Amino acid sequence: MSGHSKWATIKHKKGATDAKRGKAFTRLIKEITIAAKGGGGDADGNPRLRTAILAAKAENMPAENIKRAIQRGTGELEGLSYEEIVYEGYGPGGVAIMIQVLTDNKNRAVSEIRHAFQKNNGNLGESGSVSYLFSKKGVIAVEKSKVNEDKLTEIALDAGADDLADEGETWEVITGPKEFDAVLEAIKAAGIKPEYAEVTMVASTQQRLEGNQATAMMRLLEVLEDLDDTQNVYTNFDMDEATMAANAG
Repeated sequence: MSGHSKWATIKHKKGATDAKRGKAFTRLIKEITIAAKGGGGDADGNPRLRTAILAAKAENMPAENIKRAIQRGTGELEGLSYEEIVYEGYGPGGVAIMIQVLTDNKNRAVSEIRHAFQKNNGNLGESGSVSYLFSKKGVIAVEKSKVNEDKLTEIALDAGADDLADEGETWEVITGPKEFDAVLEAIKAAGIKPEYAEVTMVASTQQRLEGNQATAMMRLLEVLEDLDDTQNVYTNFDMDEATMAANAG
């Protein structure tokens, strides 16, 4: 869990810049659109859409932007047709990587991802090559300065969380996908603001990296994250927080 936690925290802090914020808006709009297309425009009956809307609101996206994205998904407004694809591969040191893509051009997407792997000491794999290592979980990170372990554990477990982990500067609450909303709302209702909260893919094993391999892995992650078609990148790497922060561009 620690690699995921550290990288997500760094991304969250970097996301404050205007350029990163614009990229986040684009990804959220695409996620809302594809969620509405697949499960309808009613958030109450569409968990994926509900989660996407919550994420958009957390980024202070205007309500009108959210509404238009939903309408494009349901067909009320015209828009690009996105295809959802997951690519799998290996990074430096044999790290497992999954890339969730939403694209209107599959050939462009796979070409850019293959190029990113080739230029950064990685290999694009076959479907199923690493996905068995990952499972969908809700992850809610809370700074330790905001709440003690016993109180957060009580709140989270009472709301349906699976576990609470110590991740250095933060507590990390783990939930099932269905329980994520209820646990997040319970934590917020207690006056605790999470550092970040998302439904993501969590690896069952970790691959520790140091030195040049750690540097190369961070470079590959940055390249993959910056591709226009990339929605999310999931990996099972781990490295110490100082190394990760030093290598994050």
